[in-house]
Order: sequence, then structure tokens, then C-alpha cells
Amino acid sequence: MSGHSENASVEYVILIVLESSNNVKGGDMDPDRAYERAELLKAFAHPTRLQILTELGKGTRCVTDMEDILPVTQVNISQHLTVLRNAKLVDFAQDGGTRCYYLSRPKLVEGVLSLITADHPVIRKTKEQIDREKAKGGKEKVAARG
Repeated sequence: MSGHSENASVEYVILIVLESSNNVKGGDMDPDRAYERAELLKAFAHPTRLQILTELGKGTRCVTDMEDILPVTQVNISQHLTVLRNAKLVDFAQDGGTRCYYLSRPKLVEGVLSLITADHPVIRKTKEQIDREKAKGGKEKVAARG
């Protein structure tokens, strides 16, 4: 992925987050919304579920197809798919006796996977940088109350 499209993906995900919030500025999130978002992120927080989401990003897959691709049992795949369904990240269509799964929120899944797989640098701040940011933030709060 080139740097330009990577930045566009990050900006797109940030835009989604901002649009899904009542707050255009970051930082203020009511406890219920924070809990919902934390629960959603938990659904991504397992290696097998990340692999399942990546596979489903390529197209609809039946459980038996995923069993051939992933190094876990069908029972384990089904358990992870239940977590992903409860988070409304995937859904299924019945094909005879087989369930075939697909991404039900493809843009969200694609955006989160793009963010976590991007090679973003780790930043370090000096005490002076932090002090300047704190001072600037304090002035902005006073001006907003003004």
C-alpha cells in the first residue's frame, strides 16, 4: 500500500469515527457510547477473528472453507463467528446445511484492519513538548469559556 492511499484510508476511518459521533471534536464521549465502542473493538481483539475478518474481506466464505484456511477447528471458528455476529461485523446466509458468512459492515472492518496493519511510527515527546501542549490546551479552555 502506498503512503498516499494509506493516509487516505486513515483519514477515511477518522471521518467515519467523527461522523458516527455527535461530537465533531474528539475527547468527549459519553460512557454508553464509550462502552459500545470498546465492546466493538473487543470483537477485533483475537488473532483468529482478525484472520476470519481478513478472509471475509476477500468474499463470502463457508465455515468449511475457513476450516481449510485457518489452523483451528470448525467448532472454534464457529465460536469466533458468533462473537463477530454479536458485534454485527459479520452475518450469514444458509446454503442448505452450510452457513456462508460475509462482512456485514465491510467499510468498518476494512478501515480498522487498515489502521492496525499500517506501519505507523511510534512517537516520543519530550517534557518540553508536553508542557507546551498542556499550556496551549489550558489557554484554549480559558478562551472557550470566555
